[in-house]
Amino acid sequence: MRTLLLSTSVALFVLALAGCYPTSLAEQQADINAAKGAGDTLSIAKVQKEIKIGMSSADVVLVLGSPNMVTTDDKRRESWVYDKVSTEGMASTSSGTRFLWLPADNKAAVSRTQKTLTIVIKFDEKGMVRDFAYNTSKF
Repeated sequence: MRTLLLSTSVALFVLALAGCYPTSLAEQQADINAAKGAGDTLSIAKVQKEIKIGMSSADVVLVLGSPNMVTTDDKRRESWVYDKVSTEGMASTSSGTRFLWLPADNKAAVSRTQKTLTIVIKFDEKGMVRDFAYNTSKF
């Protein structure tokens, strides 16, 4: 009976430690990608592939969604601005000798990168795309 109790206690202890095991960088990146979701579709590739001179403003909304800002020029022609800012972070750890799942001498490093994407679409008097431009930066 005592052996069974000891074995059960050890098994529970090992299972509890397994929940504390640090995640790998691949698992962290998978979590980040899952958190982005399907709503994060604004990209240069999408603009290059799908936005064309002469397409209607309704078609632009179907492709890119609603703009962040709408302005007009002196001829009352609209310009739409799409802005996207994203921050990516990556953490890495290293450790010395381990005992079971318990790391020793942990060292961690965190890096963050911020990216911006600005898209400007200019329309003519009839609401058709007459020009578009984009800019991206990373810092």
